[in-house]
Amino acid sequence: MTELDVFRTETRAWLEENCPPEMRTPIRSEADVCWGGRNWIFQSDAQRHWLEAMAGRGWTVPDWPKDYGGGGLSAEETRILKQEMQQIGARSPLMSFGISMLGPALLQFGTEEQKRHYLPQIARGEIRWCQGYSEPGAGSDLAGLQTKAEAISDPVGGDHWLVNGQKVWTSYADKADWIFCLVRTSSESKQGGISFLLFDMETPGVSTKPILLISGNSPFCETFFDDVKVPKEQIVGEVNKGWDVAKYLLGHEREMIAGMGLGTGGASVTLGSAVRPADPLLRAEIAAFDVDALAFAAMSERFAAMWKAGEAHPASPSMMKYAGTELNKRRNELAMAAGGSDSLEWDSERGKIDKTPRDWLRSKGNSIEGGTSEIQLNIVAKHILRLPGA
Repeated sequence: MTELDVFRTETRAWLEENCPPEMRTPIRSEADVCWGGRNWIFQSDAQRHWLEAMAGRGWTVPDWPKDYGGGGLSAEETRILKQEMQQIGARSPLMSFGISMLGPALLQFGTEEQKRHYLPQIARGEIRWCQGYSEPGAGSDLAGLQTKAEAISDPVGGDHWLVNGQKVWTSYADKADWIFCLVRTSSESKQGGISFLLFDMETPGVSTKPILLISGNSPFCETFFDDVKVPKEQIVGEVNKGWDVAKYLLGHEREMIAGMGLGTGGASVTLGSAVRPADPLLRAEIAAFDVDALAFAAMSERFAAMWKAGEAHPASPSMMKYAGTELNKRRNELAMAAGGSDSLEWDSERGKIDKTPRDWLRSKGNSIEGGTSEIQLNIVAKHILRLPGA
């Protein structure tokens, strides 16, 4: 047996022993997702055990260095771990913007002190983050943001940034512990005057207001900053060069959103095994979807390997985000069609919330968040296809 064969065997045995049966079923609702953080209440002992077991091995972030709370696994070992988890239908032990977005940015741009302070907390699920990017007047034109951070020298309170402004569509801002936030520290250059700050959501002057969506959920918020004091050292990268950090993080955000095309929470990539309508034409559509879903899964694995090795085209996350978004919308359309009139039920007679129509409505937002589909297609046309006039 090769070293990878041994690793696969040992991983399979460890997962079998440590992954509770309750954590091997598809996610039914938001309550089944573990976000962690200082205010997190575990939904069950199984959810707590699964997070603690995986975090103990560094497998919530298997490819991060061990010094920062990761598992120190190679790309091949990380792929095997994911395959073995999929094989038993294991849920992800932790959903975290710290893992999918901020962590990679800190690994690339953070100081050694920042890495050692924040990354292990993220890996263990002890800190929950939200993203302060979009503003009422700066969505697709993100570089037009106006939230301002003014450098203050205070002999009593210490040197700090004074932040004023507003963000919008801030996912789970009302539940997050900390925010990674783009602020304007100079007006001399549009992109060159942006900095990347980290600060606690309980800092005086921070407030949030949930935005109700058509799906009935409120994951998004308006976020307001009124004279918020942020210590000077909580900047990532250099002053006025936060755009570099922001672009790097956006690549990882789009990779995360693209992953929605693969299904979530232990669910199969394909639909055919779970949905079998009587209509032969609909069965044919589902079969065609399954072929595309498997092809996307293979492409995603190749993209992830190339991205981590630094070999992927800088614009490829936009391509993956668009493809994953369209696939996820298609998945939910087919699930609605297969359910027939039952899929129109919002709250069942048994008092149970029906997930299918809510997921279908929520999937529409995939083509807006993380950069609209139109923006992604423009990026692909210009930087990958190099079309004239793009």
